[in-house]
Amino acid sequence: MKKELKLSYEELDHWNKLSDSDQILVQKATDVMSNAYAPYSKFKVGAAVLLSNGTIVTGSNQENIAYPSGLCAERVALFYAGANYPNENVDTLCIVAKGDLVPVETILSPCGGCRQVMAETEIRQGKAYRVILVCQNDVAIVFNSALDFLPLAFGA
Repeated sequence: MKKELKLSYEELDHWNKLSDSDQILVQKATDVMSNAYAPYSKFKVGAAVLLSNGTIVTGSNQENIAYPSGLCAERVALFYAGANYPNENVDTLCIVAKGDLVPVETILSPCGGCRQVMAETEIRQGKAYRVILVCQNDVAIVFNSALDFLPLAFGA
């Protein structure tokens, strides 16, 4: 029996077409991206998480010469949210990045480890949350579920 997985998302030609609250997340993620420590990849990533109580937590990638001891921005932000706000759900995760690692027009996507953490966060809270990716050319991609990134996630 042949089956098919489909990916559904909304694409906006510029992130300034997002809602005002989503634009705030983009700005927070962009601001924290400047705190990234990325001397090896030269690829800076920022993440902003909107929690159900309205709190926004942020994270940036932090590399380490003893690879893989560093941590991606998405995991920094999601783990901080889980550690400090364990009773709040994630409503939206916004991810921005800059660097020569990928061409400017490429849709940026979280790594496999981050996808699993994103999926497990959604599974653990029992509620889908939105994910906004802002590409280097300012295109915004909006997903309605973190599980869209990893439909065959462990524990799903």
